[in-house]
Amino acid sequence: MRYDARKARCHPCAYWLAGAVYPRMILRAVLFCLLTLVAPMNLAGAESSRYLFGVVPQFEQRKLFSIWRPLLDELEQRTGLHFVLSGSPKIPAFEQRFMRGDFDFAYMNPYHVLKADESQGYIPLVRDGARLLHGVLVVRRDSPVTKVEDLQGQTVAFPAPNALGASLLIRADLPRLFKVQVTPRYVQTHSSVYLHVAQGLVVAGGGVEGTLTAQPAAVREQLRVLYRTRSITPHPVVAHPRVPDEHRERFKAAWLALAQTPQGRALMERIPMSASIGASPDDYLPLQEWGLEELWEEHQEDPEP
Repeated sequence: MRYDARKARCHPCAYWLAGAVYPRMILRAVLFCLLTLVAPMNLAGAESSRYLFGVVPQFEQRKLFSIWRPLLDELEQRTGLHFVLSGSPKIPAFEQRFMRGDFDFAYMNPYHVLKADESQGYIPLVRDGARLLHGVLVVRRDSPVTKVEDLQGQTVAFPAPNALGASLLIRADLPRLFKVQVTPRYVQTHSSVYLHVAQGLVVAGGGVEGTLTAQPAAVREQLRVLYRTRSITPHPVVAHPRVPDEHRERFKAAWLALAQTPQGRALMERIPMSASIGASPDDYLPLQEWGLEELWEEHQEDPEP
């Protein structure tokens, strides 16, 4: 059969269909046909494994990305999944986003877990098994304040209304245990709280042990812990139920395997999470009995998308 150029110009696959006797042309035509079929499937596969990962903004954004991006890069290598790290400038903005279900995976505080379960059904996957979370109320090391009752009527810094250990637990304990009323000042992050106290802008501030330990020595050494709250199960990584079961399990297995390596422990210690174990919704149910609902503040949706 003769090669008909007019037919060949219709589509490269026509070389093969017309029975062309040119081996290289046949090979190229077959490869082109395969690529036109496989490429869309590969694109669809890539899109289905691309996930948005949110992190509660305990630290300012550059530090947060320096902690999480190397860890997520390693998890990408181990899972074949792709994680887009999405920061939120403030804790209330982070809360709005997980309540809408924006994140596929997220690292959040224990009370967020209850709210995320109610609104979207987020599923806890991993958490720290070596230590519990508790709030810390700090003052300057040279402050004349020696007991919690000395804070009566004072202004106290907190990251945000719904930060659990750093705000909710402390604000619940002050009137309940000490009959103390304070004026809260919300300053967005844990790091900002510690700076406010260190610089004498407020008398005291709320944080958690992990973020206090992570502060630069120049800040940390100016502070003194005045009070520690009761302890609770710490922050987990959660997944939205739209993430396929197989991908959730792949992520969990990779995280726990990475946690057994020196490299993984070093990466996770910066979160901080020193000894990762599996997490479940039952770990956080006791919080429902702690009377924190009356202190939780709902936020209006941001006008910007």
